[in-house]
Amino acid sequence: MKFTHRAEYAASPDEVWATMSSQEFQDAKCEATTTGEWTSNVSTTGDRTTITSDRVLPTDDLPDIAKSFVGSKLTIAEVQTWGPAAADGSRTADLNVHIKGAPMTLKGTARLSPNGSGTVQEIQGDVKVSVPLIGGKLEKAASEPLMFAAKTETDLLRDRLS
Repeated sequence: MKFTHRAEYAASPDEVWATMSSQEFQDAKCEATTTGEWTSNVSTTGDRTTITSDRVLPTDDLPDIAKSFVGSKLTIAEVQTWGPAAADGSRTADLNVHIKGAPMTLKGTARLSPNGSGTVQEIQGDVKVSVPLIGGKLEKAASEPLMFAAKTETDLLRDRLS
């Protein structure tokens, strides 16, 4: 199942990047999208920055069939591997998300691009659940908390940039 999220910010790509790649922002993002159990880390090696997080979420709003795979809570592990800025300030990341202990992944890309006097953030990927017959239903159910997390991150980033 395709997953897409697009957001616009009234700040340059360099300003957006500086905010979103800070440990403080990543901690705030995790705190806002979890039950309170999470870890995050931002590390840079050479011209690559890796942002990782493990977030524990409740499964109250998931269909019963999804709960049977993950239980009463699920742990989302996310890894973003960002490359260096291009001449125009744009950046691209490989994005890998999986639910620990469940056959679900989101693989795709995240991109920051200049847009007039601001920045566009685009996330594109594929949600896959490797369960015969019901995989499509589970992909739809998994997309909802992922979209909630993406929208929450967008709101936090806008608040910090204003």
